[in-house]
Amino acid sequence: MKIDHIPSSHYEHLTRDNAVLLIVDHQVGLYTGIRDIDTMQLKHNIIGLAKAAQALKIPIIVTTTTERMWGPMIPELQEALPGNHHIERTTVNAWDDPRVVGAVKATGRKKLVISGISTDVCLAFPAISALTDGYSTYAVVDASGSFTKEQSDLGVMRMVQAGVIPVGYSNVAVEILGDNAAPEASAVYGALSMPFAGLVYNLNEYFSHK
Repeated sequence: MKIDHIPSSHYEHLTRDNAVLLIVDHQVGLYTGIRDIDTMQLKHNIIGLAKAAQALKIPIIVTTTTERMWGPMIPELQEALPGNHHIERTTVNAWDDPRVVGAVKATGRKKLVISGISTDVCLAFPAISALTDGYSTYAVVDASGSFTKEQSDLGVMRMVQAGVIPVGYSNVAVEILGDNAAPEASAVYGALSMPFAGLVYNLNEYFSHK
């Protein structure tokens, strides 16, 4: 029996020229219900991702939903993104708001990195919707959170089945960085605040001056 050759799919790397970051519903009220990840760790990860994206000059779009119900954006994120004017919407799915879609389209980029609270709704719904609109979507699972571990697992499974790529806050930033010799490397690793990376950097600095 003859079996036709099936070509392997080509993976196009995330870069600072093709990526855009969408941050969905990191709000005070929603954080009170997070149970699948420690909220301090969650804040560490989303702030690190936001700061790394800034260092790499990646467009950042932020949206909240019905703040009178779920409260304002967490203050740590507001502080990390000075001057960023977020979009407050009422739709459950951020991708159902034309302003959000328009803001993403205006960047001209087709690699959409998304973080959201909760993982199974605020992250999964727009990630899958954007995928059907022709975007490659990357779900930052450890910079997102859910109200139960089961909801988080189901949300990730649903996204993966649809074709969304699950990533972590640090590996997606490092992929976009691309080269440790880049002038932004120190700022990116500093933003990610990975203790072992800081230790290695300090040791290298120490021995380079001996």
